[in-house]
Amino acid sequence: MLKSEFIVSQLAIQFPSEDILLITARPVIKAVTNFKQVSKVLEEFDVEEQPKTMLENRFPNVKVIQSEVKQLKSKEHCILTGDGSQHVYEKLCLCAGAKPKLICEGNPYVLGIRDTDSAQEFQKQLTKAKRIMIIGNGGIALELVYEIEGCEVIWAIKDKAIGNTFFDAGAAEFLTSKLIAEKPEARMAHKRTRYTTEGRKKEAQTKSGAGNLGSALGPDWHEGLNLKGTKEFSHKVHIETMCEVKKIYLQEEFGISKKKSLPFPRDHCNQSVTTDKEAWPVYVELTNEKTYGCDFIVSATGVIPNTEPFLCGNNFDLGEDGGLKVDAHMHTSVSDVYAAGDICTASWPPSPFWQQMRLWTQARQMGWYAAKCMAAASLGESIDLDFSFELFAHVTKFFNYKVVLLGKYNAQGLGSDHELMLRCTKGQEYVKVVMQNGQMMGAVLIGETDLEETFENLILNQTDLSSYGEDLLDPNIDLEDYFD
Repeated sequence: MLKSEFIVSQLAIQFPSEDILLITARPVIKAVTNFKQVSKVLEEFDVEEQPKTMLENRFPNVKVIQSEVKQLKSKEHCILTGDGSQHVYEKLCLCAGAKPKLICEGNPYVLGIRDTDSAQEFQKQLTKAKRIMIIGNGGIALELVYEIEGCEVIWAIKDKAIGNTFFDAGAAEFLTSKLIAEKPEARMAHKRTRYTTEGRKKEAQTKSGAGNLGSALGPDWHEGLNLKGTKEFSHKVHIETMCEVKKIYLQEEFGISKKKSLPFPRDHCNQSVTTDKEAWPVYVELTNEKTYGCDFIVSATGVIPNTEPFLCGNNFDLGEDGGLKVDAHMHTSVSDVYAAGDICTASWPPSPFWQQMRLWTQARQMGWYAAKCMAAASLGESIDLDFSFELFAHVTKFFNYKVVLLGKYNAQGLGSDHELMLRCTKGQEYVKVVMQNGQMMGAVLIGETDLEETFENLILNQTDLSSYGEDLLDPNIDLEDYFD
């Protein structure tokens, strides 16, 4: 939905005499606020929900239709919506995002967190919970395990270390120490305004039940939510690594199975011989043969592109991840149909320092660039690939640390022909750079390092750094004096 707001705004400004139509199943849209260009590529911003009338009030040529899409008839250049209407287009951009990849469909004790409604439902369920289980190792899981208080958390991940999507084992260890400690710091002030739709609550629930997806959560989505269970403690997290869900039992099924569940592990004691006496609504058997009971399960195992409403009768080329393939101009394989954000798969030859990840920063960049491409095509003009696709750059926050990811930050695609350089100050910062042939290819910065702009330039310029050796990360050397 953030992509839609950018595309609509850009096109409405460039083509004031043309009708711009936005079709959305939700009564709200996501809008970018407090935008800050940190460096050439790095950007920070907040995302807030605003009423759909905001766009219509700003742009007289924009009309927002609240209805789900039933069918795309690309040969006829028209969209059929749930209210029975038919809308003809000259050019179309699909920004339907992605949907949660749930570990189990139809189980009332399995929650996926994707949009505002599901986040609020999670908060509601958490207020009554003594223990929950989180399955997954991506961004949502990382944020949840740190933010939840007053509730035991069993965190099951299929990897050896936490945050495998973003971090190596060293960074994971650095962050884990923060996870198992008390949280002394106060919550940061919540600076976003929120638009609520109380009057449409019943309607939203009906739509949710029908399988319609709201727009994805923004960065820092948990700010403003009270993620607290029934207990009076801060963190209580136990991590089960190298495992997945084998089977989920409801309480009655578990009783019939005669299996035994484990209590919450404490103080690293070997409790494998003890049995949990508590009766839980749901039980999870893991592939490591351990079974835990809990109040509910959070499925945070990633997303899949939400292409289903558009595939029937249309000849879209799909990527291996199920997304709509787009070329360097965000155009799909279907004439006059573009795509941006989580629904698409970038299929152009990428820069050596860029890879697609389904993150808010790329959603904003793709939406803005797709609008430029649609405008250029309408005017018969050529356009170069946007500079934001030269370098992967993402800034976020995990465990209350600032986290910056640059380029091939985990040595993606570099094989064994690379080396790592590390600098770590426990509790303060973690710096890792990925080097190849004396040149910087990527970096992970955790904490207030102030190195992001310098490292970004070093990667983009491919400066020969071989003569600096280990001094490159010497904290007593001001790199900006060397390379600015």
